Amino acid sequence: ILFYRYQDLAPQLVPLDYTSCPDVKVPYELIGTMPELKDNPFRQRIAQVFSQDGDGHMTLDNFLDMFSVMSEMAPRDLKAYYAFKIYDFNDDNYICAWDLEQTVTRLTRGELSAEEVSLVCEKVLDEADSDHDGRLSLEDFQSMILRSPDFLRYEHGEGLTLRPWDGNSRGFTGDRGKRPQCFWPQSPQLSEALGDCFFVN
Repeated sequence: ILFYRYQDLAPQLVPLDYTSCPDVKVPYELIGTMPELKDNPFRQRIAQVFSQDGDGHMTLDNFLDMFSVMSEMAPRDLKAYYAFKIYDFNDDNYICAWDLEQTVTRLTRGELSAEEVSLVCEKVLDEADSDHDGRLSLEDFQSMILRSPDFLRYEHGEGLTLRPWDGNSRGFTGDRGKRPQCFWPQSPQLSEALGDCFFVN
């Protein structure tokens, strides 16, 4: 079924007979139109992380890997690992303040001022940066997840599962169109939001 979804994205590129394993990549511009990604503020970053060359253009194997990791059956630690990679915008194997700024800005759809974004990032680092080096390692990130049992949850098919984005995030509250109210990881709504922000149903 996933093959046919891949083929439907670019029928002029992807042959129905895939037995010869052709060297085909569906461009990001088409990957990003999928219902699961098209309204998602992290769509380009997700595609970059799962693409072979980091450019968002996907081979069939890349496409299958993305859906495999984001399936409801994927192991929790695997989901956490890829969540970390997606938030690591500069690909230095740490989530620094700049990475967090990119994340929070996307998560809040630009509704926070620069000062408010900076405050959120400072709070996250204060709570989660165990060695106080100003950035989050994978271990720091995993520890933050452990403080929020619902961060990667499976009931009702939620959590880090590839689904159409509806614009909601439980880490930020308030009516649509109004400035969201932020909560910090100790609550633990913000750490939950970091898990939900790109794969929430």
